Amino acid sequence: MGNVTLPAPLVVAGGVFCVLAGAVAGVALAPDHNDHNTATVVSYDSGSSRLCLSGSEAKAEKGANSSGELCGVWRHSGINHIPRPGQTFRFVAVYTSGSSAGQEHRQTVLYGDVVR
Repeated sequence: MGNVTLPAPLVVAGGVFCVLAGAVAGVALAPDHNDHNTATVVSYDSGSSRLCLSGSEAKAEKGANSSGELCGVWRHSGINHIPRPGQTFRFVAVYTSGSSAGQEHRQTVLYGDVVR
């Protein structure tokens, strides 16, 4: 068998088609959710880094308590503003669980910052 070569425009067109098909598939099959929620700061304890948020998006999270507040440990870089009650806070909640010495441990970790 001999070598078969394709014309360069056909190779480029094939590559463009593959990229576009991947982009369309990514948009069509990606989960439909909001990556960043916003809520109102209820309280923040700097000693324990415990942050509590309220609002419809906080209440919709699976870690919200019976009064609709979402509380958890706030993880942040050192350059973030300290949240104060009443401020708007953009967040992502991550839920962790594990067991140690036969005891189940669950924790809500909040990543985010005050909306400026």
